[in-house]
Amino acid sequence: MPRVTHFEIHGEHPAELAAFYTELFGWKMQHMPQINYWFIDTSSGDEPGINGGLLQRHGVKAADGQPVNSYVCTVNVSSVDDYFAKAIEGGGTMALAKMAIANVGWVAYVTDPDGNIFGLHQADASAR
Repeated sequence: MPRVTHFEIHGEHPAELAAFYTELFGWKMQHMPQINYWFIDTSSGDEPGINGGLLQRHGVKAADGQPVNSYVCTVNVSSVDDYFAKAIEGGGTMALAKMAIANVGWVAYVTDPDGNIFGLHQADASAR
């Protein structure tokens, strides 16, 4: 069946977001200045996952002028608590507090400094 193979993060200040995600997750960013696009490499070995891109947001605003988040990607992490704290320290804000997904794990959502929401997931079969 079709699978997600790429993600994109759109933002008002893409260079600042590239730095935010590099610091938070250690993602490798490759800026392509001729198209003002950052390729995002999320891998460090053979673990499953996808890579993506980051670019300038174009014309997507709500009636109140705020950016519209149109897609949420969730990142598997070793500790929701640790990465949530690191995201807040780096300029993110809480979008949804940590909660259990029974028998699956823990999840929390963060709004990055440019208004994009992303999820953090920690696998834990004992979560309740």
